[in-house]
Amino acid sequence: MTLTQQLQIGPHTVQPPVVLAPMAGITNAPFRTLCREFSGGKGLFVSEMITTRALVERDAKTMRLVHFDGTEKPRSIQLYGVDPVTVGKAVRMIVEEDLADHIDLNFGCPVPKVTRKGGGSALPFKRHLLRAILREAVTGAGDLPVTMKMRKGIDDDHLTYLDAGRIAVEEGVTAIALHGRTAAQHYGGTADWEAIARLKEAVPEIPVLGNGDIWSADDAVRMMRETGCDGVVVGRGCLGRPWLFGDLVAAFEGGGSPARPTLREVAAVMRRHAELLGEWLEDEARGVIDFRKHVAWYTKGFSIGSEVRKKLAITSSLDEMDALMSELDLDQPWPMGADGPRGRTSGRNRVVLPDGWLNDPYEQASVDVDAELDTSGG
Repeated sequence: MTLTQQLQIGPHTVQPPVVLAPMAGITNAPFRTLCREFSGGKGLFVSEMITTRALVERDAKTMRLVHFDGTEKPRSIQLYGVDPVTVGKAVRMIVEEDLADHIDLNFGCPVPKVTRKGGGSALPFKRHLLRAILREAVTGAGDLPVTMKMRKGIDDDHLTYLDAGRIAVEEGVTAIALHGRTAAQHYGGTADWEAIARLKEAVPEIPVLGNGDIWSADDAVRMMRETGCDGVVVGRGCLGRPWLFGDLVAAFEGGGSPARPTLREVAAVMRRHAELLGEWLEDEARGVIDFRKHVAWYTKGFSIGSEVRKKLAITSSLDEMDALMSELDLDQPWPMGADGPRGRTSGRNRVVLPDGWLNDPYEQASVDVDAELDTSGG
């Protein structure tokens, strides 16, 4: 059965309702280009996380990260901020300088250096602070749609997603994405899709997007059918597989089989990815070095050999990549099992929080400026 739904993010129609999750160090302009090419330009592709303080201060790295080329429509920026005033300034800057067409707010980061200061997935526990940030963002955005991404809560004893969802609706947020894990789970265990269904029931006024454990197009279709959510957000499932967005489009439009590229076809995508990174960074060596983190994801399951894998992970030029790839059996078919989980899968049992953070969810809290990273992209 075909899913024909479309997702409405303010004035922007996203069809099929598929969104690339912001991932630090991954969803830069070159990776977004690859995903868009495989999808035929369909879907929504969000930038790396942009820190509001760094944006307001015009940090050089941040200003490069917020640059979109002419083919990216709509231009989608994810902001991370902990101070309502700074968030408001960043949003107004985006509007006044026409930097984006859509703003997403990050309340899902589980990284200890963020949560220990009260930021990321720890922040929604403080309901008044969450409301203040959302109000500043929505007010400052004017006609630009503001969405938010969050987790279920800090841990199973401190779930926040239903309260946060109602606050978001009341403050004019356009859509909500829920990762079906707590901060304590990090990326371990299994995503709770039932929580996505409960959130959809709690906030019927706006679209709810589901995130977590979407490793294939079939997973995306199944999530929507089982939860009633309005769209899906795909993160780790596309690591080393930008063609997953082509699979997603085909699945939602009712045609085609999942891509099963040979190693030769994968190698061609790898080279293009590294080449795009070099062009973006204006330095071939820096581009190839930045690409190294992707090697294991692209080559997962293929018979390559430990020595070549090691060499691919330390290359610094396209010629080196080409030479190493030419040594491989490039006619290898897509490996069995390569479609499964990838990326971080570890869990954490304890979330590091500020002293007394869990005492009162309704106290008038503020978050130390140190909780906001001074650079963007993680």
